[in-house]
Amino acid sequence: MNILQNIEYSVRKINMPYEIIAVVDGTDVNKTYKAAKSIKLAKIKVFGYTTNRGKGYALRFGMARSHGNVIAYIDAGRDLNPDGLEMLLAHYRWYKADIIVGSKWHSVSIVHYPLWRKVLSRSYGLLVRILFNLRIRDTQLGMKLFRRDVLEHVLPRLLVKQYAFDIELLVVAEYLGYTRIYEAPVELNWNVVESTVTHNLVPTVWQMLIDTLAVYYRLRILHYYDSTSKRKWEYDPDLDFKVNVS
Repeated sequence: MNILQNIEYSVRKINMPYEIIAVVDGTDVNKTYKAAKSIKLAKIKVFGYTTNRGKGYALRFGMARSHGNVIAYIDAGRDLNPDGLEMLLAHYRWYKADIIVGSKWHSVSIVHYPLWRKVLSRSYGLLVRILFNLRIRDTQLGMKLFRRDVLEHVLPRLLVKQYAFDIELLVVAEYLGYTRIYEAPVELNWNVVESTVTHNLVPTVWQMLIDTLAVYYRLRILHYYDSTSKRKWEYDPDLDFKVNVS
């Protein structure tokens, strides 16, 4: 089954109104857009643009075309079981949360993950706790759920477009007062995917470290994310709202 069809099947079982928005970040570099458009399901809407702009831009692009007060995203690989979205929604309701983070370190998560990836993830989690005192143990997993107004307030302030996007999103959200952030269990089978990080491990880790330290600098030194900070904005018609271009 195609990954989008698999996600649609999982969301449909939740038995509530929904829509699925697939954003292909760079339609000229792969066949993903064509394959996604071939799926004829009314609840799936497929969008794309030719230039790769990163995860942060893709999320904003999709959000601008979404409806409803609860927005979740899931990386369109085959490592995460999309049935976990129902678990995130249940935690969201139980905790009356601002954000729910899928976590491979949750006590009841089902995880098949190589040792070297566990070491990297734990090490990065320790760095995040030292720098930001963020209590979330797994900031990078590609499954999260948000109240819509949280994203509307936070996303336009963000600068990171690639690997450290998640940590900037969570850190800025908490800094702006959205402190009801909780983790939910997931099912993760890393063995079924071929990760690009594996082939570019050193440059990826290095860039992520630089971006993370840059977030710390903007947060603690420049106070860049403050409501009173003088940022440069421009209107992006694709996103349908102003974005930070500083």
